[in-house]
Amino acid sequence: MPVQIAERWFEMRRIDDAITLLWEPHVVPLLRCNIWHVRGRDRDLLVDTGLGVASLREAARALFDKPVIAAATHTHLDHVGGHHEFDCCLVHRLEADSLRDPNGWAALHTRDFSADDVRKFRDAGYEVGEELITALPHAGYDLDGYSVRPAKPVIVVEEGDSVDLGDRRFEILHLPGHSPGGIGLWEASSGTLFSGDAIYDGPLLDDIPGADVDDYLRTMERLRRLPVTVVHAGHDPSFGRDRLVELTTAYLDRKRPA
Repeated sequence: MPVQIAERWFEMRRIDDAITLLWEPHVVPLLRCNIWHVRGRDRDLLVDTGLGVASLREAARALFDKPVIAAATHTHLDHVGGHHEFDCCLVHRLEADSLRDPNGWAALHTRDFSADDVRKFRDAGYEVGEELITALPHAGYDLDGYSVRPAKPVIVVEEGDSVDLGDRRFEILHLPGHSPGGIGLWEASSGTLFSGDAIYDGPLLDDIPGADVDDYLRTMERLRRLPVTVVHAGHDPSFGRDRLVELTTAYLDRKRPA
């Protein structure tokens, strides 16, 4: 069990005048989600919220000075743990029930995982030890008491819906494969894509409950054609169109039937 107490749970970095990246440095890479805050004229957009081990709203309270839409790119624990702190949550129709009533695995140590799950994570390229966090958010924190708290899906979206921030507009792209209701948020005017776990520059997981390789192949074909300038993904560093083409092509070559 981790004995170190984190000085602070979240780190953040300003990407540009409107976008801030937040992350949880004491979470192992498997579950270290990128949390994106996008400032708009009338309202802000929050893309995913991390594990919920510590309060995101409290840690980043300076960012939340206007109404905010907390979007779930999908409802795995590392992406929606903090959604319960926000009044206006957005999620795809296929995963709205999971946001409202979390029923997937939620644990901070691997003894609650099956041996097969651990093997799949390791085979994908992740180092998985006994615990999934390397420090505690505060003294006395109970790892065994961790759970994902329910959040209310106020905005339930489908392919082609949009999120209007007043001066920025993001189109909802349904990007299944990693999960049934996975979405991306696409701003055509700037070529900016928030992709969640549909694509990121690290080991992709397509052999977990809810994943579907055939769906993933179709999503990769779609993403490869998208005229992106930058992809801000659910994990690992952001990247541009050339890297997007490399990543999607590699997946298609590896997974597409001969």
